[in-house]
Amino acid sequence: MAMSREDALSKVPEVTLGFWTIKILATTLGETGGDAVSMSLDLGYLASTGIFLVLFVAAVAAQISAKNFRPALYWATIIASTTVGTTLADFADRSLGIGYGGGSTLLFALLMGSLFVWYRSLGSVDVGSVHSPQSECYYWLSIMFSQTLGTALGDWTADSAGLGYTGAAVIFGGLLLVAVLAYWWTSISRTVLFWTAFILTRPLGAMIGDFLDKPVSNGGLNLSRYSATAVLLTLIVVCISLFPQQAARKSH
Repeated sequence: MAMSREDALSKVPEVTLGFWTIKILATTLGETGGDAVSMSLDLGYLASTGIFLVLFVAAVAAQISAKNFRPALYWATIIASTTVGTTLADFADRSLGIGYGGGSTLLFALLMGSLFVWYRSLGSVDVGSVHSPQSECYYWLSIMFSQTLGTALGDWTADSAGLGYTGAAVIFGGLLLVAVLAYWWTSISRTVLFWTAFILTRPLGAMIGDFLDKPVSNGGLNLSRYSATAVLLTLIVVCISLFPQQAARKSH
């Protein structure tokens, strides 16, 4: 059966095991890369957020201008969203003084608001329906909020709840496994499960990133943020080359 116009113009990838593998690597890179600029370069959270926000907006503009799905461009935009999410969450949680709980609550409300407006405007938040400039704007705004929320949730669980980086990673990894099992064994909306998993991969990646680069005294391995970021970027490039990717189709 021939692909519909909507399928043919989808600008985001099909959700596969390769997608989630690259997503977790990208979220981990977002943590180490964001910390490298804000902490190792000592630029602070606000300046770093400004830098990454400019890169994110430029990447989204390029993504919207593209005529079809381009894996390298898509994942560059995801990386830009996860780095700005890292520094923005840290700025909200720490510099604004609202704490991890306050930051997580605010960001969850923003994400739900973005998805609600998207749904009311276009009738679907399914990733396969992302094929117009308007739907792409909603998609990337929701992505940025989800990445920022994931960072705040990870920090809240690791620090405020006292579980540490490995404990928090186990928690979010377990919740992600529950979402996977729900996908295979229940009839829960695939769109709901996608956004649930998308949010959960962010704190999982954040905790892995923190475990890699935070001091040993804080429960980390104290690895160089620069070298960890370079290794993760290399792995992402390799995965993009190895895992076949095609544009998503709308779920029915």
